Amino acid sequence: MPEGAVNHYKADLRAIQFTLYEHLHVEQLFAHEAFSHLSREECDATIEQCLRFVNEYTGPLNGPADRVGCVLENGVVRTPAGFKDAWRKLYDLGFMSFAMPLDAGGFGGPHAIGVVLEELESGANTAFTMYQGLTHGAADVIEVFALPEHKQRFLPPMMDGRFSGTMCLSEPHAGSDVGATKTHAKHVAGNVYEITGTKCWISAGDHDLTENIIHLVLARIEGAPAGTKGLSLFIVPKVWVNDDGSLGKSNDVVTASIEHKLGIRASATAVLSFGENGGCRGILVGREPHMGMRQMFRMMNGARIAVGVQGLSVASTAYLNALAYARERLQGSSAKNFKDPNAPRVPIIEHSDVRRMLLEMKAKVEGMRTLAVKLALHFDLAHALAKTDEAKAIYHHGQVDLLTPIVKAYCSDQAFRIAELAIQTYGGAGYVSDHPVEQYCRDAKIFSIYEGTNHIQALDLVARKLQEHGGDNFRHFLREIAEFVAAHAQQPGIGAEVRALGDASEALQRAAAALMAFFMSGKIDQVTLVANAFLESMAEVTIAHLLLQAAVIADAKRQEEGEEQSQEDYDFYSGKVMAAKHFVSYVLPGLHAKIGAMIAGDRSALDMSDGAFSTAY
Repeated sequence: MPEGAVNHYKADLRAIQFTLYEHLHVEQLFAHEAFSHLSREECDATIEQCLRFVNEYTGPLNGPADRVGCVLENGVVRTPAGFKDAWRKLYDLGFMSFAMPLDAGGFGGPHAIGVVLEELESGANTAFTMYQGLTHGAADVIEVFALPEHKQRFLPPMMDGRFSGTMCLSEPHAGSDVGATKTHAKHVAGNVYEITGTKCWISAGDHDLTENIIHLVLARIEGAPAGTKGLSLFIVPKVWVNDDGSLGKSNDVVTASIEHKLGIRASATAVLSFGENGGCRGILVGREPHMGMRQMFRMMNGARIAVGVQGLSVASTAYLNALAYARERLQGSSAKNFKDPNAPRVPIIEHSDVRRMLLEMKAKVEGMRTLAVKLALHFDLAHALAKTDEAKAIYHHGQVDLLTPIVKAYCSDQAFRIAELAIQTYGGAGYVSDHPVEQYCRDAKIFSIYEGTNHIQALDLVARKLQEHGGDNFRHFLREIAEFVAAHAQQPGIGAEVRALGDASEALQRAAAALMAFFMSGKIDQVTLVANAFLESMAEVTIAHLLLQAAVIADAKRQEEGEEQSQEDYDFYSGKVMAAKHFVSYVLPGLHAKIGAMIAGDRSALDMSDGAFSTAY
């Protein structure tokens, strides 16, 4: 470890276990054949082992690695000190392959546990974990779509950490507009093509952690149609891999530069040139050309969920660090003694506004964690029920599709806001690098931008996901909330908050109807104008529902255990109730203002001329 390295990472294992087992009952998965080879004990042991790993290895590297960043030397990116050792240890422990299928060399574990591992790893060191995350995504695409001989050639070294992976979509002239791709593929023989072009913003695009990097590259074959329909996906190794798995010659993949960034500085974001010297070869993924977008969207959807988990992970450790500081920092006297100049100083956690900030962070973090695990649980149940109950499997798949843009956009937006709130909790101390929250804030900003900006997520939600399966996915989502409200609207202590959730859900339905009316009247620009507000409103309804579910469970727990209950348990469960009440009382009411504005249909931003924004040029 670098000299002076300190592990600032904090995790709340009790809160994680509550979400997994007391709230969402992830243990139900082990009764299904798909997961019967595992048990809760084994999964818990994996989580605890992962927590030890990040506290001992990657957590202490987070600050030092951020300060030195990556360096491009003689065409090769050098990662910060300690990364190579941590990479080897990571793969020795097998965390990357936990949720990969058994026949791909993984453990076949539930994604609901996998997202917890991702939270621990990303929270401890987001930049380091990106190398692993991109590798996992690329391996998954190869496992699902590639020909058997190509799976055999590339998957084993990717699963054991000898090869890493990336996805290469963006180009200098085309960021999210992948249909404008100019990277070119010329057929050579069989599935092999000559690749030429430039890709930019490639996370983990080059580094010294592995002996090879496997790029998944979107390119257009000669004569293919324009737009996204003409794109194909290619496996493009940095170093050519022979049929027998041995390494061949350099494959004419050149790192032109790496970006100097606000955050995640230890993750190399590269500009890659393919085939500048006419020597770059790629292997078509699968048998059919022009399937690139369908194949890449599998990786993109997985990456979008992973970015949501990144947001949760950074938000969680930012909150827990702010909480620890607030418990120790002495400043000012209690408001109860404000007239007494001799009153003793108190920890800042006793000040009302600090408590408000801490509770807002707690509520959002715990709500986001539950949302991420719930989405993963839907995915696991869809897989587990695919052969025995098609209708239920379709339902769970539908909920995954519906919730994916919400997980990505809401969790990534809130990560930055929670990290900013953590800095505010520290005061001036949070603004300096002596404490970790300023780095968390910098690292978190990218989450709302990459893997499809959050506006793209909102457009995906309102233009596609709400209408999928004839709107059934959205109706199932609303029905679950309505059933919860009906069951608990008179719940002692939180009945008023449950009824407020019901009102918010009805307002969300009115907003969805307004979107449909805009579509039907041809006001597409009005839909795009309010899409972000709709996604945020739906996310707030979702989080409020999950927090109130947790509150119902926690309230029953703290009452049923009576005198035998420890003070720690009672406080834990009380915290769940208070988090739900706070979110519904302070955050959820804003939904009605947003939805009111959406339905009113104001067009100020659309109707003003470009010059009206400012006369300055």
